[in-house]
Amino acid sequence: MTHHLSIGYGDDVLLSATMSKEEFDAEARFLLAGKLYELGRLTSGQAGRLCGKGRVDFLLALPRIGVSLVNLGAEDAEAEAHILRRG
Repeated sequence: MTHHLSIGYGDDVLLSATMSKEEFDAEARFLLAGKLYELGRLTSGQAGRLCGKGRVDFLLALPRIGVSLVNLGAEDAEAEAHILRRG
């Protein structure tokens, strides 16, 4: 099942953002996907699909909005580091 979200905005928003409607819509989808990924609510693949990008393209675009490519929590990061140290 596909769901849709609608957000109303005026021409003033487009003028302030200096974007076309299409550019603004794509940016809004990407920002939403990036934030949900950052919060750990979506995987990178899910977030990429949400904003119409492939997983790798999505991950590579994240630094542009200040989001880390890796969204591991401290405990998960330590477990990953432990595994890497053990070889």
